[in-house]
Amino acid sequence: MNILERIRGGGDKAAAALERPQQLESWVEISESVSRLCSFDAAGSGGGGRISVKVIQDSRPIHDKVIDSFLNKFFPSGYPYSVNEGYLTYTRFRALQHFSSAMLHVLSTQSLLVAAGLRPTPAQATAVSWILKDGMQHAGKLICSSMGARMDSEPKSWRILADVLYDFGTALEFVSPLCPQLFLEVAGLGNFAKGMAVVAARATRLPIYSSFAKEGNLSDLFAKGEAISTLFNVMGIGAGIGLASTVCSTTQGKLIAGPLLSAVHIYGVVQEMRATPVNTLNPQRTAMIVADFVKSGKVSSPAELRYREDLLFPNRLIDEAGSVKIGQPLRRVLTPRLVGELRATFPNEKFLLNQKSNKTYMVLEQSASGEDALRGWLVAAFASEMERSGMGSRDALLNEAYEKMDRVFPTFVSEVKSRGWYTDQFLDGNGSRIAFAKFQ
Repeated sequence: MNILERIRGGGDKAAAALERPQQLESWVEISESVSRLCSFDAAGSGGGGRISVKVIQDSRPIHDKVIDSFLNKFFPSGYPYSVNEGYLTYTRFRALQHFSSAMLHVLSTQSLLVAAGLRPTPAQATAVSWILKDGMQHAGKLICSSMGARMDSEPKSWRILADVLYDFGTALEFVSPLCPQLFLEVAGLGNFAKGMAVVAARATRLPIYSSFAKEGNLSDLFAKGEAISTLFNVMGIGAGIGLASTVCSTTQGKLIAGPLLSAVHIYGVVQEMRATPVNTLNPQRTAMIVADFVKSGKVSSPAELRYREDLLFPNRLIDEAGSVKIGQPLRRVLTPRLVGELRATFPNEKFLLNQKSNKTYMVLEQSASGEDALRGWLVAAFASEMERSGMGSRDALLNEAYEKMDRVFPTFVSEVKSRGWYTDQFLDGNGSRIAFAKFQ
């Protein structure tokens, strides 16, 4: 037999081997009292085949099956290990918020139709509610859309403000039957407030969801969060129809139930936002991080700071962090002579500091990051601490405070990052920044 025949013979054997039907491989996977039979389909186990899975035994109690089914539909895959701390609390109050909001919406829509001279049934009120979102609502959306940078800086405060505006608009709709001659004005102002609320709520949704994302699962978080919202909105609409048909069939009934529902609604969103561990640096969170470090030498994580944030007055000054006020125009806080002196005091830095009226004003360059803001805040905090110790005036201590900051900053910023803070950006809203011209 020559070489060619041997090759042909070997080829025949290989072809015969390929023509033989492949034996399917299968195995059983057991996880949490559930046994699943897994097998490769006819395409083969060697690689392009699809795997089929069949449950052959499930000994879980019925309530465990229901809970698992609910979690799969309304919580991100891998929960609770795929999200950051506080997500369950956030979701609970989000459900409460949407439930009460949907009830308010049904009742306010019915009130508007009554004020317009109609006598609708509760079902008619829900059917035409989408029409009443137009008109003045668009003007509110346009005005609020220019405040996006401020929403990035303080998403939690703006989310609460959105719901306050929504409830204000709802309250105007509730009272519209009491002044039918002013229907257009009252309803228009109510929808104007609701338009602003819609933009603020939608604009802050992404940074809030992002704070819970742990494994690059932002889309999954978003989808499951919207599923929760939809579920409780539908339930709230049903409960609202029930109220509108009974105790709230009159304007007096709505004026009693409305404030109670609004209080539940605002309480829900406040608790929802307090549970949210936002990890971006803004003026308030930066000041709190620096104050904790100066007092204890430790850096707090986003989860540790979330319940201490002031959501009502986020721009308050913190004495332990140097009472820093940021974002003021340079011309208001510094003279041309001081600018030159401070640039010499802080060489190669992207911030300038100046004490004025018991406050430390910080001006950032246009390209300043979160780390630059942290450096400036540390200098102000150290100078303030030295001043309280009687070592001199804050202006005279800036050089010494700067040197101290330079020594501790590498360790400090490393700890900040390891605790989960995002330092590439500093979100100061619409605060003023500077860009120095370069001359040859």
